[in-house]
Amino acid sequence: MKTVLFDLDGTLLPMDQDAFVRGYFGYMVRMMAPHGYEGEKLIRTIWAGTAAMVGNDGSCSNEEAFWRCFASVYGEEARRDIPLFEEFYATEFQKARSLCGFTPKAAQTLQLVRALGADAVLATNPLFPAVATESRIRWAGLEPEEFLLYTTYENSSFCKPNPEYYREILSKLRREPEDCIMVGNDALEDMAAETLGMKTFLLTDCLINTKHADIGAWPHGGYRELHAFLRAELGGAETGKQSSRTILCHGC
Repeated sequence: MKTVLFDLDGTLLPMDQDAFVRGYFGYMVRMMAPHGYEGEKLIRTIWAGTAAMVGNDGSCSNEEAFWRCFASVYGEEARRDIPLFEEFYATEFQKARSLCGFTPKAAQTLQLVRALGADAVLATNPLFPAVATESRIRWAGLEPEEFLLYTTYENSSFCKPNPEYYREILSKLRREPEDCIMVGNDALEDMAAETLGMKTFLLTDCLINTKHADIGAWPHGGYRELHAFLRAELGGAETGKQSSRTILCHGC
């Protein structure tokens, strides 16, 4: 069984990541201010929690790594506000959809993957809770159920670009690296899957290349080139045959 892993932000969901983060933080600050969270301190703490997740060594979930860091700043009693932050993602966070683009090619690509008899996994950096990830999936014109697995801060213990993030996915799916393809727009984070033996494709529509890597090192291009790459790698012409699969819940 072949499996295609997709990044989300900047890949299936077009966006300027910096603009998105600025807007998303703005919505959070406005909602949390009446509850005693001063804006600049809250943003600094969110970034510190993000760094804790990126540096997670697998000894706990990313969720726990984040809230340990958060509680180290605001005190353990801040954990009582977890439902408040969950409410933010279910309500005010939805306004951040206006900060994202949209392309019908995302849904067309998943249709192609299924037609070629492969499974799709959403390998988005697991820095968000499931409710936020599921929302962003839908903003891309997709449904969470279309993916065999989607990574969230609840079900993951590593982050990109740590190769252990990809190894954790392979372990859950019982897949071998050579049976998988990683598609993403970040030359550092997404192409890191190559270190395990996965094939990779760098989607350049919203390219992120902070290290100025030579992108010629990987197959790359827009959706047209991606579709040609997938047809070649997944076995030629479309068969229209759907793969049989069991959906894994986000918390698995």
